[in-house]
Amino acid sequence: MRISIRTFQKTVWRHYRRHGRHDMVWRKNITPYRVVVSEVMLQQTQVARVTHKLRPFVRMFPSFRSLARAPLSRVLAAWQGLGYNRRALMLKRLAQTVVREHGGILPRDPVMLAALPGIGFATAGSIAAFAFQEPVAFIETNIRRVFIHFFFPHKKSVHDSDILKIVQKTVDTKNPREWYFALMDYGAWLARAEKENPNRKSAHYQRQPKFEGSDRQVRGRILALLVTDGPLALSVIARRLSEPRARVMKVAVTLAKERLATIMKGKMRIAM
Repeated sequence: MRISIRTFQKTVWRHYRRHGRHDMVWRKNITPYRVVVSEVMLQQTQVARVTHKLRPFVRMFPSFRSLARAPLSRVLAAWQGLGYNRRALMLKRLAQTVVREHGGILPRDPVMLAALPGIGFATAGSIAAFAFQEPVAFIETNIRRVFIHFFFPHKKSVHDSDILKIVQKTVDTKNPREWYFALMDYGAWLARAEKENPNRKSAHYQRQPKFEGSDRQVRGRILALLVTDGPLALSVIARRLSEPRARVMKVAVTLAKERLATIMKGKMRIAM
């Protein structure tokens, strides 16, 4: 290691005290429900977009119970602008699971959290740390960047399993929530300060595919149409989007398989 754990912790805490992003909306009025919603929103979505969406979403659906019983069309309407609409469906299913199996109370055990719809190991760890101050080890983009920068500066292919060992050793067991805030803020600063992204050294690094003109963009446009205009014929959707009917049909079938939408007699609608 190029730096001692003690020095590393002091460096991260010092940066957080001077430059921490303390005004982020999900770092205020912390509740397990707000943590879950913000963490799912922040998966693959820019911070700026989540900043504008979190409060309106939580006002519309203030609890697991209200989200669980809301129509999917209403949830998708509130989700517009965040992308990856399948996360909205998973979030609704998560709420239904919490209500049905846990009496509306989010479990704090990371293993139980990871079993919820749309929640993997990393998100379960972040929820446990932020919602319940559990000193668990987890990795996300900014955290990975920090540990590669400090502990693997010359290694070309860094595995998350190696990073996790050091994350576990460095976590502040008395205040894991603030510690992870500090790590993420340092990682966000590194992304701007470093000429080369340290995450490119990760064995798990993948370049984000182009969004413009992709099927993912067409998915979002189809769902946006259905949310605002209700059931529409596939031919009408193709015409409104200026897309070939064959492409619209292909994307529509995928949305139906994921239970985001239904197709019946040539018409498409948001799933109930």
